[in-house]
Amino acid sequence: MKQIKGPALFLAQFLGKNPPFNSLEAITAWAADLGYKGVQIPTSDKHIFDLELAAESQDYCDTIVGTCANAGVVITELSTHLQGQLVACHAAYADQFAAFAPPELKGHPAETAEWAKNQLLLAAKASAKLNLTGHATFSGALAWHTMYPWPQRPQGMIDDAFAELGRRWTPILNAFDEAGVDVCYELHPGEDLFDGVTFERFLDQVNGHTRANILYDPSHLHLQQIKYLDFIDIYHDRIKAFHVKDAEFQPTGKSGLYGGYQNWLERPGRFRSLGDGQIDFKAIFSKLTQYDFDGWAVVEWECCIKHPEDGAREGADFVNRHIIRPAEYAFDDFTQG
Repeated sequence: MKQIKGPALFLAQFLGKNPPFNSLEAITAWAADLGYKGVQIPTSDKHIFDLELAAESQDYCDTIVGTCANAGVVITELSTHLQGQLVACHAAYADQFAAFAPPELKGHPAETAEWAKNQLLLAAKASAKLNLTGHATFSGALAWHTMYPWPQRPQGMIDDAFAELGRRWTPILNAFDEAGVDVCYELHPGEDLFDGVTFERFLDQVNGHTRANILYDPSHLHLQQIKYLDFIDIYHDRIKAFHVKDAEFQPTGKSGLYGGYQNWLERPGRFRSLGDGQIDFKAIFSKLTQYDFDGWAVVEWECCIKHPEDGAREGADFVNRHIIRPAEYAFDDFTQG
């Protein structure tokens, strides 16, 4: 068996205008001081990471690697969650996601999708120059607005949406294949890939592409009431990245899975800091170790109650306590004499 790497921290939720959160040098040093050994870097903020430059310049990538090494961390993956969202964005959500693209593209969906595609192609090149093997992203959504089956969907609507999703992602997956990098989709409500069934449907449209894989985040599965441990048994061959994020689901007499349009503090389903929710991480780390997952355990802090710096500090220790060093021999080998 192989050992999970970690702890690592997804930097997106911590970036800000004030030190130490306003430069890669400072935020990686801060993360290392908390005990993190790796960082997952978002690519939507040029002050932290210039994706266009990274795709073209090995010298720039070497400088980024050196900055992280000087702090005491390595890069686990790059993230294009925001850009991936725009590879496929239904018009119903255009206004909500407009801020994810350059302002001059607002109101131009075709140009926005092309920009997003090019961002992913740049990420493939940058990942190769950084010697990374995985990439974190979202799939985007053309059909999510029809998630609930009322009113009845026109015959073939979902088939058409997934066929188009596959058409848009196939050249991106091919580019990542040339770069030797897995695309790890975070299965997430709001995306067309949000559970195992939709992921399989997508795989059918990309002919089982070997680079189409999963970023496993149990919080999103738990809030859908999916059996997140069984999910590992089913899809472990495709799990190539891991977000360690906690959640709780406490339905009431007034509200349940859909949340009643309430904010995060009031919803029955909430993300929590590690150890404050309901996720069975002991079982998750055991199963992933059993299946030889040797990727990074990346803390993604999202909590509607606890301060982010406290969540980050506690997260490093939490992951360290859950990583399992695999046994090198069977416990009953002594009986063989």
